[in-house]
Amino acid sequence: MHLDEPIACVDLETTGGNALHHRIIEVGIVLMDGGAVVEEWSSLVNPGCRIPRGIEEFTGITNGMVADAPDFAALHAEILERLSGRLFVAHNARFDYGFLRNEFRRTGRRFRAPVLCTVKLSRRVDPGVRGHNLDAVMERHGLTCVARHRALGDAQVLAGLLAALRGSRDPGELDAIVAGLVSESRLPPQLDPELADELPEGPGVYRFYGDDDVLLYVGKSNNLRTRVLAHFAGDHRSSKELRLSRQVRRIDWTETAGEFGALLRESRWVKELGPLHNKRLRAAGESWTIRLREAGEGVLAEVAMLDDVGTGDAECYGAFRSARDARKALDELARAHGLCLRCLGLERGDGSCFGFQLGRCRGACCGSEPQALHAARVRLALARIKLRSWPFGGRIGIVERDWRGTEEIHVFDRWRYLGTAGSLDALDGLSAESGFDLDCYRILCRFLERPPPRARLVELG
Repeated sequence: MHLDEPIACVDLETTGGNALHHRIIEVGIVLMDGGAVVEEWSSLVNPGCRIPRGIEEFTGITNGMVADAPDFAALHAEILERLSGRLFVAHNARFDYGFLRNEFRRTGRRFRAPVLCTVKLSRRVDPGVRGHNLDAVMERHGLTCVARHRALGDAQVLAGLLAALRGSRDPGELDAIVAGLVSESRLPPQLDPELADELPEGPGVYRFYGDDDVLLYVGKSNNLRTRVLAHFAGDHRSSKELRLSRQVRRIDWTETAGEFGALLRESRWVKELGPLHNKRLRAAGESWTIRLREAGEGVLAEVAMLDDVGTGDAECYGAFRSARDARKALDELARAHGLCLRCLGLERGDGSCFGFQLGRCRGACCGSEPQALHAARVRLALARIKLRSWPFGGRIGIVERDWRGTEEIHVFDRWRYLGTAGSLDALDGLSAESGFDLDCYRILCRFLERPPPRARLVELG
């Protein structure tokens, strides 16, 4: 596949960003043969629904303008004739391609074509350059647009970009890049080959099912299409990966507004659904911690459930899958740092403890070490695993918004995940669906340490 072949540069304007729910309001197509433009065509499309005001302002296409336009069913044969047998070229190609495939499906027709995304092409030919949206690409290559954010105007820009690259890049190198971007990933014969066209290029969570619809695996990615297809790329690093790829019979997925939401949904799905091949997140249930309480000048330690003590004002150290694991960790730290189990309230008796007689305790139990010093050493020994106190006055929301404008608000209170809402108006119905979850705690801690660029924190009170 190369740029001398028949090409259709395509751009669409739509009522929104979801190909399943929103509709096309304008189509623009520029046809190229041998690197030269041979036809330009565009049409407004009646979407059968109202165009949101924000879309009207962004594109300049109003409800009045499309009122008398043909619907997609009336245009589909004309559009299909122009696209058939050509390389489908678009900016953020999976968006335009996905919308067209859904519109064709509504008419009872199936549409497939080799696809070249000019965003990916721009990144590949200019790997050290920041900015690959259409405005940045136009500026970098000296291109102009007579009608920006209109379908034909933007499609003309794509044709100009391809011509500019043909004139400025080594032909062999450019053809190799295009061929690599267009080539379809090979899928196992038991899967529908159209899967590669359906998978979105955005964040989300996916599920693999085997025979009898048994759930095999749950995964997440910032790019669902790339990650899912990588499972079947043939360069498996382990026999487990190879076995999984051979067992898959069905795949489904859910898109999220960002990576944070994908992490939360993956964690929940693994715990609730118990996929066979997930082990890292599979364990669910109680979480335990080591809690310190003041006792005069000293401190007492106890192993307690995190749901019982919370993590807001309590002095908690570590999160463990069982009470036994927590007690084992405490015993090991006491031994390593010469702490007194009797002073910590973990051993009964009077006078010197058994550890002091063996040289494992520095004598806080019999007055050889001040209680205050012992308490300080206890906290120092546990400092590495101290759980963070809740740093906010109440609930918080992690807000993510994707390129389509879809927003998700992930709500937490005292480290507990309360759920996800699509707007601030929907927050009141959220309440903790479960107790303290160690994985959600870690996901939120990582966010607070290094927030991703497309997410923000809001305090909800």
